[in-house]
Amino acid sequence: MSNVTFLNRLLDGAEVEWTTLGNENLVEVANRGRKPVKASLRAPGPTPYYGANNIQDYVEGHTHEGEYVLVAEDGSTSLENYSIQYATGKFWANNHVHVLRGLASLNSRFLFHYLCIANFLPFLSGGGRAKLTKGRLVEIPIPIPCPSDSKKSLDIQGEIVRILDTFTELTAELTAELTARKKQYNYYRDQLLRFEDGDVEWTTLGDQDCFETGSGGTPSKSKPEYWDGGTIPWLKSESCNNRPVFSAKNFITDLGLKKSSAKLLEAETTLMALVGATIFKTAFIEFKAATNQNIASIKSKRPDLINDKFVFYYLTNMYDVLKSTMSDYGMLNLTSLRQFKIPVPTPAEQNRIVSILDKFDTLTNSISEGLPREIELRQKQYEYYRDLLLSFPKPEEVEA
Repeated sequence: MSNVTFLNRLLDGAEVEWTTLGNENLVEVANRGRKPVKASLRAPGPTPYYGANNIQDYVEGHTHEGEYVLVAEDGSTSLENYSIQYATGKFWANNHVHVLRGLASLNSRFLFHYLCIANFLPFLSGGGRAKLTKGRLVEIPIPIPCPSDSKKSLDIQGEIVRILDTFTELTAELTAELTARKKQYNYYRDQLLRFEDGDVEWTTLGDQDCFETGSGGTPSKSKPEYWDGGTIPWLKSESCNNRPVFSAKNFITDLGLKKSSAKLLEAETTLMALVGATIFKTAFIEFKAATNQNIASIKSKRPDLINDKFVFYYLTNMYDVLKSTMSDYGMLNLTSLRQFKIPVPTPAEQNRIVSILDKFDTLTNSISEGLPREIELRQKQYEYYRDLLLSFPKPEEVEA
């Protein structure tokens, strides 16, 4: 079904008029009540405190009450998909969001859905931190279906909102379900990987009979022959996110591998970031790859005794502990890493634990199946219908 046909059925012959956010008969810009408060001065409470992109805190008191649309004034995470939020009840707005609501014959929720697809780029000023001034905000066009009949206009807007909210509510339910499953996953992972000293045998990552550990290297960037046309996957510490890794963005050549400290690691090797924003985070590579010098590699030399995936899950489960107990470490070196203790339950028990955690991981993290995949599909479905329902003809299109 084309956009025009879908819209025509909905409009049933009604006209569409374009106005702007500066139309004071339809839109209230309620910026006057905004009030920024430094984090250290906020009194904790039940009221959401909104910034440019999300709820930043919960505080006592409020600046607004009702049904409003929040448009980033500056600091939007994305300029192409500009930050639009919907707030109801009592809330606190800081000075990084414009606060709008529909009046009379403009449904605020309809305004929210429309602004989610509006192009803000022509109205932004500034460089790195683009700003949407109030002066430019009020120039942004918005469509009003059937402006001559307020009741019919609100009925049309309400029907559009009803359809789109059906998808957003479903996505919200799935997201809540995913959050609950992730908590459940973390709980079971912690339970399954909790061992007391007397329960099982223990070893360390420095046990050379059981583990091969090392770090990688970076071929010289000034040597194109080390990089151009390379086919060997080469990973940086940004790949370490406590998740399996299935692909690489960078590749080096055989010569680059030979002329550097990088080493070709076997598939099913566990990685741990040694430095930077991802320090202590792990990865489990599902393919042969090399890494830079900021990543440690851990590979079982006794697969009959120690399951590599079990080691990955165990080290991943240690992340919060490592962050809290080693927070003063600017970097982790191999000497310290090799002192990490690893439990060695029976191979059958390791396999059982890995099997359970693999299922949880697929359910909560896989983008090809499980809840994340379902949420992605519902979001695409919402965007498809949003485009159909809100693609009102512009004046030049009408004239054509």
